[in-house]
Amino acid sequence: MHQNNYLFSSESVTEGHPDKLADRISDAILDAIMEDDPAGRVAAETMVTTGLVLVCGEITTECYVDIPQLVRNTVMDIGYTRAKFGFDGETCAVLTSIDEQSPDIAQGVNEAYEIRSKQQKDDYDKVGAGDQGIMFGYACEETPELMPMPIALAHKMAQQLTVIRKEGVLDYLRPDGKTQVTVVYKNGEPAYLDNVVVSAQHSDEVTLDQIEKDLVEHVVREIAPEKLIVPETRFYINPTGRFVVGGPQGDAGLTGRKTIVDTYGGYAAHGGGAFSGKDPTKVDRSASYAARHVAKNIVAAGLASRCQLQLAYAIGVAHPVSMMIETYGTEKVPVERIEEMINKHFDLRPAAIIDHLQLRRPIYQQLSAYGHFGRPELDLTWEKLDKVEQLKEAL
Repeated sequence: MHQNNYLFSSESVTEGHPDKLADRISDAILDAIMEDDPAGRVAAETMVTTGLVLVCGEITTECYVDIPQLVRNTVMDIGYTRAKFGFDGETCAVLTSIDEQSPDIAQGVNEAYEIRSKQQKDDYDKVGAGDQGIMFGYACEETPELMPMPIALAHKMAQQLTVIRKEGVLDYLRPDGKTQVTVVYKNGEPAYLDNVVVSAQHSDEVTLDQIEKDLVEHVVREIAPEKLIVPETRFYINPTGRFVVGGPQGDAGLTGRKTIVDTYGGYAAHGGGAFSGKDPTKVDRSASYAARHVAKNIVAAGLASRCQLQLAYAIGVAHPVSMMIETYGTEKVPVERIEEMINKHFDLRPAAIIDHLQLRRPIYQQLSAYGHFGRPELDLTWEKLDKVEQLKEAL
């Protein structure tokens, strides 16, 4: 963004949104395998529609997972427990079609290019990237968690929708829901909220007037700082007027179809690869986490007010094939110096990322909704500011 005054919008969705239901199922399968077989290779894809869950993909593991029962438990935990909600975890059909990881891919992960070309220097050179691709990490000073304000507020409002539903504060709410926040920026800084959109699935008995009143009180004003709500701020609550049919009955859902919701709400670049259902040898996931870790520590160390890091990998190669840092003119030291510090203090090979960020653990279900970054309520290794003191050397 080059202009100083502008509007920016980001959206989030609840765990009951059909795409997020699919993400949750895929990550539940991953977690079950990581718990018993941390070295398992998982690429689980899920599709949900009216009365049906289809799980497919490539999984290589030494443990047994009862996928149909796991799917049902996940669906019911989200809240789809009755047919009148549009979906029922007890009665929906569950189909599976699982193969092993391609041996052509596995050989590049098991034995990296650095080994095959006799350029191996240490054990972290043994594991190659699970695919080619580009990944981005971003951080800025707009919020305490160093995330862009629009996506941070949208996530918190979507999470609040789920909290008040599950706690029975508003017993007419159903699992599906969406939020969207538009922030007015003045001189490049967040000034106030232009508008907030909240769409929540509900029972047929409640009136729109009641929904509007309740959601402004219990969601918007509960989450948004009061100083950001001005007389000009507009609220759009269930703007179609009715949201009874939702979840997989209203829309088919697919794993990985909410990548921008998962990251920075469009405020920063996204490499294109989805996260959910993928074990950490897939750099779509692990390198995106590592890039966020780098960017967040750079901003927290005061080297720049905004930072975006791009990494690129080749399948079967351990070292990134390129790295690019963008600080949007906010750097406090030369960008070349920041790049030197990254190379000195961060090892961005897949095996090193997996080891340093402790990614072979069943931690992924909790990330399947409300974002993978800027989650202070979770103990996420890639959100830790453990490199700040070393990076301050550059100052």
